[in-house]
Amino acid sequence: MWGPYVGQMVLDDLGSSLRGTLDSLRGKSRIDEEDVEEVVKEIQRSLLQADVDVSLVMELSDSIKERALEEEPPGGTTARDHVLRIVYEELVGLVGESTELPLEEQTIMLAGLQGSGKTTTAAKMAWWFSKKGLRPAVIQTDTFRPGAYEQAKQMCERAEVDFYGDPDEDDPVKIAREGLAATEDADVRIVDTAGRHALEADLIDEIEEIESVVEPDRSLLVLDAAIGQGAKDQAQQFEDSVGISGVVITKLDGTAKGGGALTAVNETDSTIAFLGSGETVQDIERFEPDGFISRLLGMGDLKQLTERVERAMEETQAEEDEDWDPEDMLEGEFTLKDMQRQMSAMSNMGPLDQVMDMIPGMGGGLMDQLPDDAMDVTQDRMRNFEVVMDSMTDEELENPRSVGASQIRRIAKGSGQGEETVRELLEQHKMMARTMKQFQGMGDGDMQRMMQKMQGGGGGGGGGGMGGMGPFGD
Repeated sequence: MWGPYVGQMVLDDLGSSLRGTLDSLRGKSRIDEEDVEEVVKEIQRSLLQADVDVSLVMELSDSIKERALEEEPPGGTTARDHVLRIVYEELVGLVGESTELPLEEQTIMLAGLQGSGKTTTAAKMAWWFSKKGLRPAVIQTDTFRPGAYEQAKQMCERAEVDFYGDPDEDDPVKIAREGLAATEDADVRIVDTAGRHALEADLIDEIEEIESVVEPDRSLLVLDAAIGQGAKDQAQQFEDSVGISGVVITKLDGTAKGGGALTAVNETDSTIAFLGSGETVQDIERFEPDGFISRLLGMGDLKQLTERVERAMEETQAEEDEDWDPEDMLEGEFTLKDMQRQMSAMSNMGPLDQVMDMIPGMGGGLMDQLPDDAMDVTQDRMRNFEVVMDSMTDEELENPRSVGASQIRRIAKGSGQGEETVRELLEQHKMMARTMKQFQGMGDGDMQRMMQKMQGGGGGGGGGGMGGMGPFGD
């Protein structure tokens, strides 16, 4: 049920220390050399801790320092926003480009060492393409690792995508050839290859043979984030031997070396195609440098948020028996059924803390101040509310105001929840209904003004309400 999200992952520490540093500039309209020295020193410390190469860190911090002191802030911009913009632009440059990946018919071959997460990545990528409206298929050619076939098959079933493999065949080239024939109806074919513990001659030979049969449109290298700066050597070796079009960095949620892997890839003139974390097929994200850094600095990521909202709405509607348009809630009475649908849509969007990070001004610094379990509590409450609503009659769901004390007792008993939870739900509904009423009275102009305010576009570009996004409003 939880959706994909990689953004802040283990680089959380990096994000919160960078945000803390920039916050030290709050309230200043001008900055002097001492301020800049302080900020740069903190940025150096944060990046080195995230395993970014020393020479890169020095290059970046010199550039930030020079720009912060020499460039004139745009009119009405605070010192903090001016430096934030420079840090943002320099970090986007540091992590590099996103691999070009057209949404069209293609064959993609995955390469990488054993344990890098290729098999999981194949299924995740297939899921991602299926959500983009293409029909993917995974071809599993790894005959070297016991269990590779079974794992790939299970992951593809979870991703609800086509799969081809042959557990009784020892020749990976033959599997590749037969797999291509068996999946010719697919739009995107993802060919998973075997790995070894190191890039040995027999692995190169095998990949080259498979490549000559598959003739992939692009080959992606799968790298485990835990290798940090070692990503540089691996990317270079694979590039020299089989050629790579882009890189997928996996397991970003379990290592402090994520910054090393991200920046090392850029240093080899490679680009990053996807970021992966977690075990489920949805835990994959297309690498978008600006959104990624924007989230890291607590400035939100509206593009990812929009994609996630759209997908959640589709999934919510697919779960419903009848067609439901979210805009219906802005007309007529806001019922508990509407609230149930809204909660279901939120569940489909993924964990709340991840969603919050994508909303300008909600993630980042604000999240740093919340206790770690604050969002879990909210998720638990949502689950409890769902259980309560399952014990209510249609009449009660349509007319929550009619629910009296005896009904509350019955609902609490039937759902196994306390009466307090039932009352909380009714109270929550009342609040949401009031909010909906306000929306109903809004004209298009009001709505646009409110969205502008959320995105920090209002006023003199100070970005007040949303973490300083104003000066470069994306």
